[in-house]
Amino acid sequence: MAATQDTVYREAGFGNAVARGSRPAVLVVDFSYGFTDTAYPTAAEMSGPIARTRQITDLARERGYPVIYTTIAYQPGEIATLPWLKKAAGMAALLQGSRLVEIDAATGIQSSDPVITKKGASAFFGTPLAALLTSVRVDTLVITGATTSGCVRASAVDAVQSGFTVLVPEDCCADRAEAPHRANLYDINQKYGDVTTADDIIAWIEGLPA
Repeated sequence: MAATQDTVYREAGFGNAVARGSRPAVLVVDFSYGFTDTAYPTAAEMSGPIARTRQITDLARERGYPVIYTTIAYQPGEIATLPWLKKAAGMAALLQGSRLVEIDAATGIQSSDPVITKKGASAFFGTPLAALLTSVRVDTLVITGATTSGCVRASAVDAVQSGFTVLVPEDCCADRAEAPHRANLYDINQKYGDVTTADDIIAWIEGLPA
């Protein structure tokens, strides 16, 4: 009988639980209107994950932990020069100054929350995010947002490579299709961080020392 997928990964040494720290931050990846408002072809229905994410971000702010948002935005002159936009041409609509790159108000974003503008999938690549997290002594990064198979996964990979423990609540992430959403959550859980739930993250934050 062939070994199951989980058995193969476990016997190879993958899928171990990570040790959570005591200084979390919440990263909300690309819940901008270009991804969340289905009037735009680049978007998908994400109201459920946004609502669950907001439960975490509201609590994090209340407890004094950082909440950081990202958005993808391009200047018109960049469109022809970036190889990613040749592969993912729909992203070229995410122009600086347009509504598509604004963070969806349903997320509960506050004026004090940092918003990092990026040009690629990872929230870390070419941005000051790692330095920002380090400057406030963050040791554990809760990653939410869109899309699971793109920018969430890329950010999870770069987060762990930058020295942060990674937690991904699956009900706070969204994608355009279920199959890539599930496949990438599985891969993140095996290799880069713990895939968990909003309820688990909330309980953990509530249990941290004041």
